[in-house]
Amino acid sequence: MKCIILAAGYATRLYPLTENFPKPLLEVSGKPILDWIIDDMSQTGLIDEYIIISNHKFAPIFHTWANKKFNVQCSMFNVLDDGTLSNESRLGAVRDIQFAIDQLHLDDDLLVMAGDNLLDFSLDAFIRYAKDKQATCVMRYYEEDEARLHKTGVAEIDDNGRILSMEEKPANPKSHWCIPAFYYYTRQDARLIKKGIDSGCGVDAPGSFIAWLASQTTVYTYPMPGRRYDIGTLASYEAVKNSFPPSKKL
Repeated sequence: MKCIILAAGYATRLYPLTENFPKPLLEVSGKPILDWIIDDMSQTGLIDEYIIISNHKFAPIFHTWANKKFNVQCSMFNVLDDGTLSNESRLGAVRDIQFAIDQLHLDDDLLVMAGDNLLDFSLDAFIRYAKDKQATCVMRYYEEDEARLHKTGVAEIDDNGRILSMEEKPANPKSHWCIPAFYYYTRQDARLIKKGIDSGCGVDAPGSFIAWLASQTTVYTYPMPGRRYDIGTLASYEAVKNSFPPSKKL
């Protein structure tokens, strides 16, 4: 299974901190955000290749980081430059995933995640849940605050955890179930990403493809067993630095 980490954004809400430095490499409790993500995934033994998708502006910084963390000849690790130079010209998360598939000729199950989120639990159980279902799966959490529902992906879910419908940043949320950017695509469903793009699914938010895919096939949800730390603003970054890692790992 391949792990694709989306890191091609420009994090404009964190300026000036990220004006010349990628958000996923900001340090939290002594190491970059990406280190926390990859160190967890490495412990699962389920990933045979890591793929970081960067923009052109930050690709050299990611390469420098990768050469320090991994052997430069390591075949398990790739940094891909999507060629964009500004927030206005970005490809969008869904096109970046397809870009990685095309560049590396990927034909495998994919674990796709945002490179700017931290978790206080391992993704191991989520991956094993998806493998047991033999279907594309996403994580979900219940959000009480309706204002926050307008800023994320929101799904209607049946009693078996299957997505009935999903919408990114809905004006009128149909439920309180939020879908964060942690996705397991089966090999068969990963082959449908280009079809989704050609069919007009949104490309900026990674959940836009999931919303389209759920209308085509079965997509299950896994209840998030812990907390997600989303780093989107300077205030949230400071808060995460003060609270992560939690005293007790779930």
